[in-house]
Amino acid sequence: MSYDPLEELRSGLREFARERDWEQFHTPKNLAMALAGEVGELLEIFQWLTPEQANAVMESARADDVEDELADVAIYLVRLADVLGVDLAEVAQAKLDRNRGRFPPDHVRSRADVPPTRP
Repeated sequence: MSYDPLEELRSGLREFARERDWEQFHTPKNLAMALAGEVGELLEIFQWLTPEQANAVMESARADDVEDELADVAIYLVRLADVLGVDLAEVAQAKLDRNRGRFPPDHVRSRADVPPTRP
């Protein structure tokens, strides 16, 4: 069997919650709210930055903060998907495949103002 980092993370998070008897608190609602909170903390880092500053944030004093908040977002997202019984890699790949059809390169290349094509 090949190494699957997403599965390794999912399994580790499940064990982490179980060891602390936190499964009772890891309801979809609670995890979704925690995820939203962590996304908010990530957004706060970028809130008042210029586009140039935002593009260079990983070379700034806030780089560690960005990494920490991205990790928190990933942790809550993976845990929420696990609790809901959703294979995150599978549904993300399926969504990417659908978006390839909705946003054909010839119609949207270098444009942000184009509505998606309906399959």
